Amino acid sequence: MPMADYDTSSSEKNLGALQKILSVSELNRLAREVLERSFPLFWVSGEVSNFTRAASGHWYFSLKDQAAQVKCVMFKGRNAYIDFTPREGDKIEARCTVTLYEARGDFQLTVEFVQKAGLGALFEAFEQLKIKLAHEGLFDPAFKKAISQHPKTIGIVTSTEAAALRDVLTTLKRRNPAILVIIYPTPVQGKGAATLIAKAIHSANQRAECDTLIICRGGGSMEDLWQFNEEIVARAMDDSAIPTISGVGHETDFTICDFVADLRAATPTAAAELACMDVTAQKNQLINLQNQLSKQITFTLNQQSQKLDFLARRLVSPLQQLQNKTTQLIQLKHRMDIGLQGRFQTQQQQLLMLKNSLEQLNPQNVLARGYALVVNDKGELIKSSAQLQMGERINITLQQGTAGANIIYTKQ
Repeated sequence: MPMADYDTSSSEKNLGALQKILSVSELNRLAREVLERSFPLFWVSGEVSNFTRAASGHWYFSLKDQAAQVKCVMFKGRNAYIDFTPREGDKIEARCTVTLYEARGDFQLTVEFVQKAGLGALFEAFEQLKIKLAHEGLFDPAFKKAISQHPKTIGIVTSTEAAALRDVLTTLKRRNPAILVIIYPTPVQGKGAATLIAKAIHSANQRAECDTLIICRGGGSMEDLWQFNEEIVARAMDDSAIPTISGVGHETDFTICDFVADLRAATPTAAAELACMDVTAQKNQLINLQNQLSKQITFTLNQQSQKLDFLARRLVSPLQQLQNKTTQLIQLKHRMDIGLQGRFQTQQQQLLMLKNSLEQLNPQNVLARGYALVVNDKGELIKSSAQLQMGERINITLQQGTAGANIIYTKQ
């Protein structure tokens, strides 16, 4: 590595200016400064040797190749973000700076980040395939098939020796033991595994005996999961007429399979949970619905019963109506009789009063008291002697009988 970034002439001037013999500490400090200024952050690859995790949490190890080695330190604050622990013989790539451990004068690398060797190429291949398949529409949600909520048969594409298979089977049995499970065995790791995984998916579709297909395996490094990043597996999943669920790795792991699948699950266990409904939960849900329905029926019946009672009070049978009408007629007749009797008595009293009045005005009654009714020959009532003339004949009506007379004198 060139040292153009460090001004050695300036350092020599400073050393000369001191004009004294340097202590070891001063020498190591100056050497550290030279190294740190001369080497910016860079990547180096090598094989892990003498790996040690200190009580402090720091990592100490060496990186070596066929001709040389260098000591390395990765402090706790940095290695906490690494998802794997390097092992003896691992080939890794480290991003680091050069420094000098002054206390011992040891030349070493301060590591900021590590990854397994070759991951850079794997990441690049992963991104390229992801872009390609996305451009072709293999990830398009519009083409995703719906996962059956009540499958009768579930297929599993995985290794028969995988712990993931046991997790999936245990979960399916717990959630719905009535579901039939068919295993399409295939290696999920190692050379040629991708081709065999794709073949198992095609086989499941040719046999067409399941409603949902789970493709799964447990967690691992990117290299361990790489078979599920192969294009041949992605194509097989895209061609599948059976809805697929991807349950590869841990929650933080993502593979091409996850993007192509009709549904992605964080883990194999989660894939089994998404593949079927929980029978116990369904039973509890049915019980709750039954209780709600029972309450609603009881409430409705009570409401209708009250309404019926209300209507029943308003509803009168024909016989009762006839009896009510008869009672009303009797009451009306009684009232009419009372009214007619009262009117009759009143009119009778009025008639009696009129009779009395008439009797009082009856001339016969007047005549009975000794008075007489006098008229002339013309039938005119004589009220005054001035109406009479001497010798004129008059007729006299008494209470009993009549008599005639001639006027022999008049007097006013």
